[in-house]
Amino acid sequence: MTKLPDQHYITQIIGGNTNAFSVLVERYKDLIFSLALKMVKNREEAEEVAQDTFIKVFNSLEKFKGDSKFSTWIYKVAYNTCLDRMKKNKKDEGNINIDNFSEHLVKTMENALSKMMDEERKKSIQDCLNLLPSDEGFLLTLFYFEDQSLEEIAKIMDITANNAKVKLFRSRKKLASILKEKLEPEIINYYERGR
Repeated sequence: MTKLPDQHYITQIIGGNTNAFSVLVERYKDLIFSLALKMVKNREEAEEVAQDTFIKVFNSLEKFKGDSKFSTWIYKVAYNTCLDRMKKNKKDEGNINIDNFSEHLVKTMENALSKMMDEERKKSIQDCLNLLPSDEGFLLTLFYFEDQSLEEIAKIMDITANNAKVKLFRSRKKLASILKEKLEPEIINYYERGR
């Protein structure tokens, strides 16, 4: 059975078949929740943001013109819903010093991560992503786990592609510093146990 494109269901929903919306919810619910969790950093709030996102998407589906992919549009709705929620809560974000990190060190950490088992690597990265400021964790998730291009990320976050590139670079440096801090003790312990 082939997977029908999003536009097929969008047309049905706009035409009055509201039951077709459940297919889109099923298709995007896990991702929207994950992205919301990266930003609001609270499970209950992430669930509420995901629900709010789908309500907004349903209510404004006829506004979707198809200028971008549906996934890009729904991620943008989720991102803006997260920003609204965060403005309400006014939570402080931790700042991480990235001045001492060179591009070489970022590459070194990426190479070390690529050698770890895939699931372990994903878990380590996810844990460290949760320590980043919300929008940076969101951006890195879109880029690395959802394979969104810089242009798509720029549309979602309502910034220029150049700005997205700069934010991606800075976010990668911060992630590298967190990974170094979190993974180095594990690696040292691993080698000490092996002796």
